[in-house]
Amino acid sequence: MKTRHMNFSDGISTSAPPHGPVVGRASRLSSICVHQKKDRRDALSCEVHGRNARERATWLRHVATIRFLAIALLFASFVRADEVRIATMRLGTSWYVFGATLYKLLKDNLPAGTRVEVIAKGGGVGNPVLVNSGKASIALANVASAVWARDGDAIAYEGKKHENIRALVGGLNSVWYIVLAREEFVARTGQDTLEKILLGKEPVRIIMKPRGSTIPVIADMIFDALGTSRARIAANGGQVLQVDPQQIPDLFRDGRADVYFEAAPLGHPTVTEVTLTSQVRFLELPESVIHKLTRHGLRPSALPKFFKGQTAPTPSVDLGTVLLAHKALSDELAYLITKTICENKTVMGKGHKAWAKFQPEVAGQPENTGILLHPGARRYYEEKGWLQAQR
Repeated sequence: MKTRHMNFSDGISTSAPPHGPVVGRASRLSSICVHQKKDRRDALSCEVHGRNARERATWLRHVATIRFLAIALLFASFVRADEVRIATMRLGTSWYVFGATLYKLLKDNLPAGTRVEVIAKGGGVGNPVLVNSGKASIALANVASAVWARDGDAIAYEGKKHENIRALVGGLNSVWYIVLAREEFVARTGQDTLEKILLGKEPVRIIMKPRGSTIPVIADMIFDALGTSRARIAANGGQVLQVDPQQIPDLFRDGRADVYFEAAPLGHPTVTEVTLTSQVRFLELPESVIHKLTRHGLRPSALPKFFKGQTAPTPSVDLGTVLLAHKALSDELAYLITKTICENKTVMGKGHKAWAKFQPEVAGQPENTGILLHPGARRYYEEKGWLQAQR
């Protein structure tokens, strides 16, 4: 009789006729039983093995944790005791020069092992945010923007208060708000004052630094004080361009911008380059604008006759400059940083001429700091007799 092969699910292979009873049934059943017992043993073995695997994984996790803790303990003594991150502004700005000069001074005067780093970004408005959030230990800011940050100014900080910032050194230098117009634009349009330029029929292309700087914030305040806005300037065919400082001189020289808004100390590199490579006119801030800006903490002050193109001091406002710190900065570090700056006035002045007139004895006065002093800085000023000790 011919047979055919049948495959069972348990893997047993046997022969059976196409019809009728299966041949060799007892033998096959015996074989099936053997395999079932083996399956149970395998299942039991799998269960034990699975439990062992889980226990081994748990054990490995414990070992990894212990190893991590051991490494942490081993290297704990090598973790730097303190770090000072100085927020300044982009490369090529006067604040970056200040940061680089301060970096050299701090490296020589702070405790061994203190890591000092200069952050080449930020600005008058952005730096208080970096300090408040702990992303920078100290930072340069304008006195006005420090007050705005503390109070949560609606325009500059959209109502958000920054309560972690403290002052170390104020009165570092004056920073005047400057508006320059290309002489070619003035001659072509006949618009020779800031009011005429912003409110006239001729479209105007205004250039300034990007967001994060104080410049665009004050520009919007000026627009509002004169009854205009960015939207109205654009609707008239004009434009407000916000670019990196390095691009400004070329854009202005090539006639791709008509008016330049800036906040600058004496010797400001970008303003200096613009005045040397383009024919410019310094525009006065109108009295009505200055009056409204004082409500935002800006101090009336004329820009001294200093830059090429100035024929006389230019009526403006002073934003001031202050060095900020996070309130969590140790009193010892705050004291040392304050002492280092105040006792190296000559070195700071050589780094940038804007700091040549810095007066350490008034650096802790409220009108020069705008906000609360850090306790470490206050201790230094009290020891020098420049501030009355608090009781």
